[in-house]
Amino acid sequence: MQAPSPSTFVTMRMGILGRWSVAVVLSMGPLLGCSPSPPSMNAIAESYVKLVLAMGAHDADYVDAYYGPPEWRSAVEEEGLSIDGIRERALALVEQLDAFSDLSGEMERLRHHYLQRQLEPLIARAEMLLGTRLSFDQESAALYDAVAPELGEAHFQNVLTRLDRALPGSGAVQTRYERFRARFVIPPARLDTVFRAAIAECRARTERWLTLPTGEAFTVEYVTDKSWSGYNWYQGNFTSLIQVNTDLPIYADRAIDLACHEGYPGHHTYNALLEKHLVRDRGWMEYSVYALFSPQSLIAEGSANHGIRMAFPGEERVAFERDALFPLAGLDPSRAGAYYEVQGLVEELSYAGNEAARQYLDGEIAADSAAQWLETYALMAPARARQRIRFIDQYRSYVINYNLGRDLVAQHVTSHAGASRERAWREFGRLLSSPRLPSGLTSADPVNR
Repeated sequence: MQAPSPSTFVTMRMGILGRWSVAVVLSMGPLLGCSPSPPSMNAIAESYVKLVLAMGAHDADYVDAYYGPPEWRSAVEEEGLSIDGIRERALALVEQLDAFSDLSGEMERLRHHYLQRQLEPLIARAEMLLGTRLSFDQESAALYDAVAPELGEAHFQNVLTRLDRALPGSGAVQTRYERFRARFVIPPARLDTVFRAAIAECRARTERWLTLPTGEAFTVEYVTDKSWSGYNWYQGNFTSLIQVNTDLPIYADRAIDLACHEGYPGHHTYNALLEKHLVRDRGWMEYSVYALFSPQSLIAEGSANHGIRMAFPGEERVAFERDALFPLAGLDPSRAGAYYEVQGLVEELSYAGNEAARQYLDGEIAADSAAQWLETYALMAPARARQRIRFIDQYRSYVINYNLGRDLVAQHVTSHAGASRERAWREFGRLLSSPRLPSGLTSADPVNR
């Protein structure tokens, strides 16, 4: 059977919702704690959290973080809800949210919208696990509330042509780029020193503009055999565990990238601010759990990537790396400018990963061909391209959250702040501390601004 279009998918879901609504509400069981009176938003939030935890029993990657009451997890584990049961209860919660009419204030309306938009991808993920097949774009729309633009080979070839003129030497662009980059590998023995210096600077720059919760901190571990290059595991109580994968060479630019993206003002900052402002200050327990395959991930990844530019705008990054990190890494500081000139062009190839994933997951090309696409148009070394295919196998359309998420967050911040750095940080901090989701970044509806 052909996969439904995004609009058909929603219509099918609403049809099921209408058919099941009475029976499901009457059989919600211990997760919803039904009563004759309509549930409060807090009750729906608790039910949402428990459904996300229940999905985690069937989907090992689904729950990225949880720091809510331990007894909620115990109750979920004891019940052992099936995937179909999770789907039915989520549909009932959506119906209950649709019945809300008296929402006072912008934050309450944003909260209502957040719960609706987070429940819909939970339903979609359950249906995927039950056998529903979606195209790459349909899946990203259903899970992440966004669809990445489709760029053809001509776009990437144009960038490669400009790189051909910028890179020294002769021969294939891919070979010359790898040869050029080899001069900028951080020696393993110096990695921790460089990374910690990058973290310290990222934190100092973030603290100039954002008030971080008292006691926030994270630890760093170096790991191997992962499909990703870095990961933030939020632990609650304003703490994180950041893991850096050392399987492949780590280049000069990755120290700042990882320190910002995983730490300040990226994932660690985002999660700590949500815990402070929404979970602790408002008691909104839906934020004590992070469902990875959900619209929240586009905000999380997009803000983490845009956060690099927030912390190091313009030439400030090159200057800091040249004067501080290159010497710590034992690299030639005089070559920092040339390195970032080339990296600026390579950044224009970032959507090539989306195209490889789209063609691969839609069955148009095999894994080997997808890896070859990444080598050709994303300039990935063979080992890194294979690692990326592992990532796509595991996380599928999640790849759009990095580049499309970054661009949507950047557009949102700029549209509200213009050229003012102070206003940009104020809007960025507002985004990190409130229940905003992808469709809200471009919507004209004041509730979603």
